[in-house]
Amino acid sequence: MNYQWYPGHMTKAKRMMEENIKLIDLIIEVVDARIPISSRNPDIDQLGKNKARLLLLNKSDLADSDQNEAWSRFFQEKGFHVLKLNSRSGSGVKGVLPLVMEACKEKIERDKRRGIKNRPVRAMVVGIPNVGKSTFINAFAGKACTKTGNKPGVTKGKQWIRINKSLELLDTPGILWPKFEDQQVGARLAMVGSIKDEILNLEELSLELLKYLHRDYPGLLKARYEIEESPEPLTMLEQIASNRKCIQKGGELDYGKAAGILLEEFRNGKIGRITLEKPLIQEQ
Repeated sequence: MNYQWYPGHMTKAKRMMEENIKLIDLIIEVVDARIPISSRNPDIDQLGKNKARLLLLNKSDLADSDQNEAWSRFFQEKGFHVLKLNSRSGSGVKGVLPLVMEACKEKIERDKRRGIKNRPVRAMVVGIPNVGKSTFINAFAGKACTKTGNKPGVTKGKQWIRINKSLELLDTPGILWPKFEDQQVGARLAMVGSIKDEILNLEELSLELLKYLHRDYPGLLKARYEIEESPEPLTMLEQIASNRKCIQKGGELDYGKAAGILLEEFRNGKIGRITLEKPLIQEQ
């Protein structure tokens, strides 16, 4: 399957980020903890050169806890401040502000030396679609979330949000990049729901997921769907369709329905805590 998706509004969003990068001290990047590399936009590293960096491993409750630790170390070694997060429940959100201040310590001290007092840290929040960026901002800002005007950046599609007197966030629309050079990246994004299901072949995608789960998380599919695991993903999809009563008129198995169930239950964490890529692969 060939994964391509780059609507025009994303070109506009990237241009907007380029224009506003000079206004900020820190980039807060939200990624999906199940696919920490695939859910990163490589443009961000280029755009954010010489800026402090905070990486949030969001949806960490859905990801393999051992892999969460491994990915935290991986990014810390590359100079990022890293925090595991579950924006939906609010778990980990209290740790964001102290880490922002730690990441911007040099900037804050530089301001003090220059006699600049009370200038808030300005952070740009970035992330591709469906990593939970808006959920994070809502959880972090809470009722203190206010739109602030009279400064660059307050236009449609982005807004400045005052968290407190020491921090302001610049929200940006989620952007993907123009082309997935590695189609496995596209597949992983599709699996977690960052590409619209309407443009995907869900049966094909489910077979990819079954192959991965059988290889890296043996036993989970058997426990969830009461099937015999097999190196043949189609055999497993047939068993899931049968066990979940996915039957079409005429008594034939409904593979599309079974694929939909599998993907939804994977995305919701019902199959188990699963990470689709490991840092060791990235370091080879």
